[in-house]
Amino acid sequence: MELNLADLLECVADTVPDREALVCGQHRLTYRDLDLRATRLAHGLAGAGVGAGDHVGLYLYNCVEFLETMLAAFKLRAVPVNVNHRYVGEELAQLVRSADLVALVHHLDLRPHVSAVRSRLRTVVEVDAGGGDGDRPDGAFDYDELVRSGSYDRDFDPRSGDDSYILCTGGTTGLPKAVVWRQEDIFYAILGGGNPGGEPIRRAEEIGRTVLENRAQRARPYLSPGDRGPDQFVVLPLGPLVHAGGQWLALGTLLGGGKVVLYPHRHMDMRRVLDLVDRERVTMLSLVGDASARPMLELLESPGARYETSSVLLLGSGGAMLSGDVKDRLMAALPSVLALVDGMGSSESPSQAVAVMRRGQAPVPSLRFAAKDTTMVLDDDLRPVPPGSGLVGRLATRGRLPLGYYKDSAATARTFVEIGGRRWALPGDMATVDADGTVRLLGRGAMCINTGGEKVYPEEVEAVLKSHPLVADALAVGRPDARMGQRVVAVVEPEPGGDPPTLESLQHHCRSRLAGYKVPRALVIVEQVLRSSAGKADHRWAAGVVAAQEADPRRSDRRPTPR
Repeated sequence: MELNLADLLECVADTVPDREALVCGQHRLTYRDLDLRATRLAHGLAGAGVGAGDHVGLYLYNCVEFLETMLAAFKLRAVPVNVNHRYVGEELAQLVRSADLVALVHHLDLRPHVSAVRSRLRTVVEVDAGGGDGDRPDGAFDYDELVRSGSYDRDFDPRSGDDSYILCTGGTTGLPKAVVWRQEDIFYAILGGGNPGGEPIRRAEEIGRTVLENRAQRARPYLSPGDRGPDQFVVLPLGPLVHAGGQWLALGTLLGGGKVVLYPHRHMDMRRVLDLVDRERVTMLSLVGDASARPMLELLESPGARYETSSVLLLGSGGAMLSGDVKDRLMAALPSVLALVDGMGSSESPSQAVAVMRRGQAPVPSLRFAAKDTTMVLDDDLRPVPPGSGLVGRLATRGRLPLGYYKDSAATARTFVEIGGRRWALPGDMATVDADGTVRLLGRGAMCINTGGEKVYPEEVEAVLKSHPLVADALAVGRPDARMGQRVVAVVEPEPGGDPPTLESLQHHCRSRLAGYKVPRALVIVEQVLRSSAGKADHRWAAGVVAAQEADPRRSDRRPTPR
């Protein structure tokens, strides 16, 4: 069995060539358009010096060129590598070095940052999103010219399921790592096996039949018996393509013959998002936890709000916490939604557990998930944590897993371990198991706060802080304490238009839900909590804000300008 992503996507394009595949701003591509442009780009890249096995960096915002370049690289048996468009200076240089990038495709306005790493790259391709000055550096290629120069022929060398797929982590707990997958493994692990809810694909040619027969796609488990579902599933990922959630949803949708709608703007505006939902008749909206949901709810719940969302059947969320009260409000504000699926995973183990909230069912609390049969919580001796014991362990996943981290054997050995003859991934998430088997996520061990010998996991505290009526967003960090080693400090963004919460009110709110040692001992109010473009918490920023205020209590804390 050899399943390669380029082979599979070509089969989809041959099966439904006239079906719309990709929408981003003014660009609309059918599957025929997408495949032909990717084929021509692949030949253009080959002529520019890119070959099989070469690592091609995608230093791009959301755009059709991002997915076209991915597909073109797969066709060549080259390896596309996501590069966060917020990286500058040494961050960018470090990733170019550590991931061995030989080529970089970037937007024109990122050229100043690319100039510092240009000497390390064999091939540089510039994407002009409009208004370019036309004065390209020596040796750089224009993206559109490469597409126009390439052949329409699919005369590529045979491909393999062993061809690499690389995803760079977000670097929220350290420097980004390049996670290396076999393409066949990532296809089965997270891209749906081409057939969500049905028999897995065994041969590339089977995907055409699957695309024609499985109309409902990801909504199938939540439809009523006999309901055929939408003619085409339309997804709008609010996580950018440069991060796992957005990229996986886009690729999985294309492998199922659905339509991907990309949010094309540099800054998130929920009015534009809701306009896209209406205009493109989006059937699945994928959020990035509270970072997406809360501003959307502000609009949907505002007096006199009139937004057309009746096409939305399914809500998804991942990459950041989605609070329990927010889930309730989303279901009330979007009455067409059949289910809300909150997923938990990582670049190393994409799908560990889910929390599914179906319409009419009881609310699902924050950070509570049903583990999949390939997921366990293991103690320090790598034994399963007994349900209801209260013991804290590490989430572990088996099954289809990455090969490891690129050029980092030590980190690979720490994260991927053999237990009982099976290989498991332990990326660092800490959890407990309730008596009923529910997994209660606590957060990353690397961010654990040690106060008086007790361990406090920031996400657990943050979930409670964000349920306070005066709190819009919050992070929890540890700060040095002479007596306790560390103390818990809350960094809070207040709800707009009201008074900020006091430390006393937050402590009273937390004591009814948390053990005393987990209750914040200090409070810093900020205008806005800083998060990554994928909605992930930036605890290093929060710790810096707290340290700065400790050094000068008179200072007025403000969020730094995002890069």
